[in-house]
Amino acid sequence: MRPLVTTARLTGVAYLALAVTGMAGYLVIRSALHVPGDPSATLDRLTEQPALAQLGVVMELLVVVSQALAALGFFALFRRDHPTAGFGVAVFGMANAVAIMASAAFLGTALAVASDPALAPAGDAAATVGLMYALSDASWSVGAVFFGLWLIPMGWFAIATRRMPVVLGWFLGVGGVGYVVSALLGPVREAAVVADALGYLATVGEFWMIGYLLIVGIRRVAAPAVASASASVAESAVAR
Repeated sequence: MRPLVTTARLTGVAYLALAVTGMAGYLVIRSALHVPGDPSATLDRLTEQPALAQLGVVMELLVVVSQALAALGFFALFRRDHPTAGFGVAVFGMANAVAIMASAAFLGTALAVASDPALAPAGDAAATVGLMYALSDASWSVGAVFFGLWLIPMGWFAIATRRMPVVLGWFLGVGGVGYVVSALLGPVREAAVVADALGYLATVGEFWMIGYLLIVGIRRVAAPAVASASASVAESAVAR
């Protein structure tokens, strides 16, 4: 197996881990614990389900680890054919990992306050827990900017090098722009509808990329022998 294909498949494993831990932690566990607009209910759930809350923190940290490994993998995969795209994916991916690491810290603090209300400022554990979850949500919102940005050079690589399907590159690039615009628009829901729709393209592109990395890896570069043969034909024609 070619070394670059091995790198591609390891990167695919990290990207798949990122998708799984992100969905499990943010969409499933957080929804089971966090009651938006009701800090007291959230505090009660944290107190009643400390093991689930701990698992939620672990999942956030696994998102950080898998995001960092995927960013490193993409850099190793892209740097030879397109250094700029490789650097862009690595930098934006690491920035997103830092944002989610902050979210994990906020969730850990909320769990600590739920376990020991004396840690809360002025003894208001519910308000503190509510604030920590608000900060965690804000961290994910900031991370969405970088997550969108990391998809753009990923798509650029596919389009520019043809080492991955060009259509995949367009899905990633346009979807990445949608992520960024959606995060920037924030509460302006009327304008964010279009951006959210573009974000769905990113979801398709991401799972397509994961599958492509795991199954195919990366396309070969055009064989040098073909170029040499073409050159020989041209030289023969000139000689005649």
